[in-house]
Amino acid sequence: MMKEACEKRASTILDIPGKKLAFDSTTIPLCLATFTWAKFRRKKGGVKAHVLYDIETQVPAFNTVSTASKHDSIAMSTIPYEPNAYYIFDRAYDSFKELYRIHLTGSYYVVRAKTNLKYKVVKWKRRIPKNILTDAEVKLTGYLSEKKYPDSFRLIRFYDEEDEREFTFLTNAKHITANDVAELYKKRWLVELFFKWLKQHLKIKRCWGTTENAVRIQISVAIITYCLVAISNMICNWIAQPMRSCRFLVYH
Repeated sequence: MMKEACEKRASTILDIPGKKLAFDSTTIPLCLATFTWAKFRRKKGGVKAHVLYDIETQVPAFNTVSTASKHDSIAMSTIPYEPNAYYIFDRAYDSFKELYRIHLTGSYYVVRAKTNLKYKVVKWKRRIPKNILTDAEVKLTGYLSEKKYPDSFRLIRFYDEEDEREFTFLTNAKHITANDVAELYKKRWLVELFFKWLKQHLKIKRCWGTTENAVRIQISVAIITYCLVAISNMICNWIAQPMRSCRFLVYH
């Protein structure tokens, strides 16, 4: 269903060839007394829905569910990576082992860097556009991180004038501009809007069953419903387009 929705809603919002996919998770709180298998904290339970979201079609391309106690970066190993695609992550997904796997796949990542990142600069880029504070090729210097990611990658520091904030991005996409990298990360917010819509309209916070399988099925049904709505919305737009043209011709 996700594949069909992505195909029917194919579109381009950024002038960069290849798929653009944002990966993030949302936590669904559960009562630990009822959902004993979903232990999160001492007195709380919950699960995480991890979703790979196509930011151009605005439809999920992949999803998985885990207990809320697991770190977000662990779910990166379940993603079916495709060559020449762009994968966008927040700074919680700082697994250099998985980022290197993306690199070896022939695809690209854009991830926000943590403040304690240890690296050395290999090459500086001198001519940089407005709002780009740094654009450099770097290598990791930490013993473990260097073993997990032995190659160099790109580090970009970007100043967002709207929010008056500075962001640091890591990427292996050396063929696109620094502003394109910043724009890709900005589009990551669409997956947050997807989670908000899912919780508000499909009521996934209230579970019908108490088993792990029941919770997984309910989340899957919610995502299938979202895909059906996305497909029907696209079909309605196709139908409405010639009707608007007919009204225009009749009027004139």
